[in-house]
Amino acid sequence: MIDALRDPARYPHPVDRVEVLETHISWVLLAGDYAYKVKKPVNLGFLDFSNLEARRFFCKEELRLNCRTAPRLYLEVVPLTGSEASPQVGGPGAAFEYAVKMRRFPQEALLSRMAGAGTLGPAHIDSLAQAVADFHSRIERASRAQPYGSAAQVLAPAMQNFDQIEALAGGADRPELERLRAWTRAEHARLAATFEKRQAEGFVRECHGDLHLGNIALIEGEPTPFDGLEFSPALRWIDVMSEVAFLVMDLVDRRLPRLAYRFLNAYLEHTGDYAGLAVLRFYLVYRALVRAKVACIRLHQAGLPAEERGRGEREYLEYLRLAGSLAREPGCALVVMHGLSGSGKTTVAQYLLEVLGAVRVRSDVERKRLLGLEAQAHTGSAPGGGIYTADLTVRTYARLADLCRTILQAGYPAIADATFLSRAQREAFGELARDMQLPFAVASCQAPEAVLRDRVASRERAGKDASEAGLAVLERQFATSEPLSASELRACVVFDSRQDAAAGAAALAQRLGLPLF
Repeated sequence: MIDALRDPARYPHPVDRVEVLETHISWVLLAGDYAYKVKKPVNLGFLDFSNLEARRFFCKEELRLNCRTAPRLYLEVVPLTGSEASPQVGGPGAAFEYAVKMRRFPQEALLSRMAGAGTLGPAHIDSLAQAVADFHSRIERASRAQPYGSAAQVLAPAMQNFDQIEALAGGADRPELERLRAWTRAEHARLAATFEKRQAEGFVRECHGDLHLGNIALIEGEPTPFDGLEFSPALRWIDVMSEVAFLVMDLVDRRLPRLAYRFLNAYLEHTGDYAGLAVLRFYLVYRALVRAKVACIRLHQAGLPAEERGRGEREYLEYLRLAGSLAREPGCALVVMHGLSGSGKTTVAQYLLEVLGAVRVRSDVERKRLLGLEAQAHTGSAPGGGIYTADLTVRTYARLADLCRTILQAGYPAIADATFLSRAQREAFGELARDMQLPFAVASCQAPEAVLRDRVASRERAGKDASEAGLAVLERQFATSEPLSASELRACVVFDSRQDAAAGAAALAQRLGLPLF
């Protein structure tokens, strides 16, 4: 059938040539302006496409689900008529097969291709984080009556990964598989109550389910997720953090850890779901093992050329090693930013979170979140009034401390991005680090007064930043800021606005005992 569908005459629209892409569960026929996805008649345990009615049902599910994220790509389910030897796409007569019809896009638009070509950049990642956060905010949430997201439901597919890999894999990788199996069981037991709490609080939703870079395309300049998982509700109704983990893992696997942490931070800043970090590491390992399983299944399919089989074996072992590395916590520390408005704190904090693999919380964002406002909302508040009252400032720093504790307890370095011009504010965070027996540092950003005034005035005119600190606020800071004490200076690394941040980041990483990406 697939060989016959390589004939351009089989299609009801102009086609010069047909290109066939193949995965372990489907064929995709690229024909003219369209693509047709045909499901393989296979039963792999975690999916069953073995009969025609099932393939028809899952084609319709694929259309429904993917119209949520890519309505411009997904068009309809079409019948294949005639016979396997002489098929016709959308022709008259009874259907012997079905296909999902999509609008075609160039393969170079895939974010996986862009990552390989070195053209996937920070702006794409920021847009992707916004798109995923928006998608998660509007999709349906699992009810308490549904089994999805329970501790038992979370464990089942994780264990299934090991069972399916061990049925196919050789003996040399058995010790690593057993280590990861034991880690998964222990981590799941430790987090069982957290999984249940996440489900009760509405974080288990009908997600995309297979969100990696190969399933996202840049369409009209926007990262567009497609090819969502249709064949198993249990693998689609998941914690949103499991979905986030897939993208983070994929970026790390592609040697793009800085973009991975940029994506994670941007997503968390949009959603405020810092509590989800508690389960992130479990899902990172799970997602790496999902990819290991898929590679293992593919390399054991009949008729695979020796070269492709060798490539599949390497891919499987690389994902296995990645799962092992993701299970290990690299180190933890608390960093507070320090400096007047316009000194570059947020820019430096952005750089630090990427090179340290840290999670940042911003006072400008959390202050507004406390009031139910969007980060970019403009309130026109005067110094000491509106959103800058003394009481709200105290509440904001208390929230930053709570979030930093959450981040640190999850095993990630934390960065608190605020002015920290009061000694009491800095001391409170130093005490937090001491209580948790973790390294602490002050990243002090400095710039000449003329530079500060120019930056703040420009930012105020643009009105596009979460910070509303204008020149009036800056003048107040000049008058009220408390200098670092001698003990604070010993824990301080200075970032001069006239110098590159890399040297400061290296000094900070060395002080904290953290690796640099």
